[in-house]
This record gives sequence, C-alpha cells and structure tokens, in this order.
Amino acid sequence: MIFGREDVRWCGNESGSTRATEWNVISYMENPDTAAHFPDMTAEDIGSRSQLYGARFLHYQQAETNTSIREGWFYRDDTHQKVRSADDVFDIYERSVGGNSTFLLNIPPNRDGKFSVEDVKVLKEVGKRINDTYGANLFEKSDLKTQLRDDNLNTFLTSDNKDIIITLPKAVTINRLLIQEPIHQLSERIEKHAIDAWMDNSWKEIAAASNVGYKRILRFPEVTSSKFRIRWLQSRLKPAIATIGAYLYKTRPPQLQVFRNSDGKVVIQPVVSEFNWKPHGENTSKNLNKGMQIFYTTNGGEPTTKSQIYSTPFEWSKGTIKAIAVINQEQGPIVSETISLSKLNWKIIGTDSESQSNSARFSIDGNKQTWWESKPSPEKHFLAIDLGKKYNINAFAYTPQTRYRRGMLAKGIIEVSDDSVSWQKAGDFEFGNLINDPSTRKHFFNRPVIARYIRIKAIQTGSEDQLAIAELDFLKIKRNNFKSGSYTKS
Repeated sequence: MIFGREDVRWCGNESGSTRATEWNVISYMENPDTAAHFPDMTAEDIGSRSQLYGARFLHYQQAETNTSIREGWFYRDDTHQKVRSADDVFDIYERSVGGNSTFLLNIPPNRDGKFSVEDVKVLKEVGKRINDTYGANLFEKSDLKTQLRDDNLNTFLTSDNKDIIITLPKAVTINRLLIQEPIHQLSERIEKHAIDAWMDNSWKEIAAASNVGYKRILRFPEVTSSKFRIRWLQSRLKPAIATIGAYLYKTRPPQLQVFRNSDGKVVIQPVVSEFNWKPHGENTSKNLNKGMQIFYTTNGGEPTTKSQIYSTPFEWSKGTIKAIAVINQEQGPIVSETISLSKLNWKIIGTDSESQSNSARFSIDGNKQTWWESKPSPEKHFLAIDLGKKYNINAFAYTPQTRYRRGMLAKGIIEVSDDSVSWQKAGDFEFGNLINDPSTRKHFFNRPVIARYIRIKAIQTGSEDQLAIAELDFLKIKRNNFKSGSYTKS
C-alpha cells in the first residue's frame, strides 16, 4: 500500500485510536488527483452526508490506523522500553479492522536486525486470538441465505426490509457480530444499524453502531440465544450485505497495571484504556473481575498461583512489583512495575505560570485525567517540586495530557537541589512523537539523583509556546546499578 492520495490516508493519530465512524468515500474541496497540497484529515467527521453535500470532489480513500508495538517507532532496548500487550494489540485490531480501516502495526527490528522475543511473543498470541475467535462462523447452521455466510464479497443480497432475522436450530453464545458490505461493487450504504437477541420472549438490543463499509465488528458482553435480528436504521439506498458472521471471543485474564494512588498505597488492577475509546462489555470492571484473582511478588520473582493474593491497596516503600491475573486457571501476562515515590507529601514550589483552570498541582495529583498547563509564552517553562524529604531517584516518568495536541514535553533538562535555591543539572531528556502517540514516557538517568527538590525545565515543546503535564512520577532503585559521576552546576 502507498500512504497518501494513492491508497490510504492517515486516521489522525499514531496511538491506535479509531473514529467511531470511518467512511471510505470522503469529501475534497480540490481535485485529489491534481491537488498540490494533500492535507491530513484529522476531523471527527469527514464522510457523513453533510460533509458529502458540501464537497466539490468525492474520493475513495480508506483510513490507515497506525501505531507501534513499542513506545516510539524505533527500538531502544529490551529493559526499559514498554511493549504493547496482546490484549492491547488485539483490541486495536478489532476496532480498526472491525471499524472499516486498515491496521498498520510497526514492529521495529532490534540491534541484531531481528524482531525482539517479547514482540514476537505478543504477535503470536494476537494471531492465535484472531484465529481462535474468527475461525468459525457460529451462524453457519442458521437459516441465513448462503450468500451471507459463504465468506465471499462477490456474493451479496440487497434488502428491501429493515430487518434481517437469523434463526438457529439451537441456542449459541456469542459476543462478536461481523458485517461486510460489497463495497467494491455497490460502495458503502449503511449509516446506522443495531443488533437484537430474542430473550425472555422479547427482542433485546445488544449492540448498535453507525456505518459498516468493508467490515464492522460489533463487540458486546456474552449473549445466548437461538434467534437474532439486525435492524438497518439508516441507509444510502437499499442496504447491500455480503457477509454476516457471529463469533465468541474467549475471555482471557486481563492485562494488569500497578501504580501508587493518591494515598500513597499500591494498587493492582486491570488496565484502563489510555486512548479513551468507547468501552464495550469486556472492559467493564464487572466483567473483568468476574472469577478473577490477582497474584503478586515484591522480591523480583515471577508470580504464580502460590504467590501472595492481592485484595486491597497496600503500603510499599520501593522496589519492583510483578503481578498476574488468573481466570479459570488460565494466567494472564505478567506486569512488572517499579513503583514510583509516594506523592502524599509533595508540594509545588514554583512554576513559570499556570492557566486558570489547569493548576500546577494537577501535575502531581495522581490523576492522569487532570493536568497542569502553562500560559502561552516564548519564555522557557518549568515546574519545581518539593518531595518532602531526600530520595535516591534513578528515573522519572512524564504523562502528557491527551485531550489536545498542544504542550507536549519534547525536550528538556532536569535539575535537583537540597535547598530549592542552588540547583544542579542532573541530565537531559528527549521524548519523540508525543503529539501523535501521547503515552507515558520514562527517562532513566545514567547515575542516581539524591535530592529533595526537583525542577523540570522544557527546552522544546511539541506544539505552541506552552507546556502541559498530566502527571510526573519519580522512581528509585539501588544506587549500585548506576555509573558513578558528578553533576554540573546550572
């Protein structure tokens, strides 16, 4: 595929986030075949009827949902660089491919020119989940017309009716429903649709979505029934359907996250999506926690079902915590996290500025949904923190705000002090591609920092003359893991 006017266009981010509605036919004010400028299309709506009505040109150009399996686009190391879990990659696959777009997953080769073991492990697991989930259509023995279950886009039916009712000889349990339109022949027509199941002698809606296009995958909590109904709520011309399939995704133990809460205690829980896409049944705490147990270690060992059971947030001073979730004797992926310092006694002691609704205290409140934002200014932005006492620190983590594309901390320096008056430079740092992939980034020092006061100075921000920080965290490990050296006066 060629990225650009020839084949695919950018979805508007590089974090794996998808639009709820992604059209293939989109509007242009200039002729896309001859236009000198070919802009990115990042608006939420670029293909609805209202957009088409105002267009001078219509162009078939599918979206490409692109992201990397690792933090950033290039390989750095197998120690500190985070790798997406199989849960995460499979979720992006279902939302992108099942949301009428093309999924491009970047896998950077390591320094030996090969894919890293961890990356390959994730890819194999995702491939297994795709095959296990979508290998057999559970509507195969239903009364659906052959054209709708032969997995062939060249065979299709147009529907005069608003509903398609599917009856099976016996009840099946499903949590995925797949629909495809014959777009290469009749383009995309369906604008809104809903799925019902016959339960307790009445129809119950189990899922709804907007368009279909090449492929739509609807996801919902498990439903058992022998009769289902698809309602076409809005369509451009008569709905034309090439494929209808029902599938069951086997619930697996979720990926876990380990963090320190605002009370200074350690919390272990299923990962909450950072991309803010609409959650479906499996992402609710009720479903994730059903029959689940969490086991963890604090001594660096691999957790097993014989390890300590997690039940409630607990006190922990420092070190690495490893944890697994277990459902029906199946173990989920191991999460390993070096716990950040407690923020219980932290205070903001200085900043260049703060906007009226985004106070500096939001940068250390333990909530990634709030953030400090400086006022726009050509001056260098900074934030100074009192940790309450001296700590031995080896790294810090920066979490950007994700609501806007401004204020990303691209490059800066970190300074330390014993009295908040005389400052020493502890190192330089740089974070790449934050505007398009606004995920938490960590910077590890070459040698440890011992200080009570820390100041972050921005040398370069990703966009506009301001800085935004959703959360700052600091990590500490044993001093003998680092090189010796002195610091430079700033």
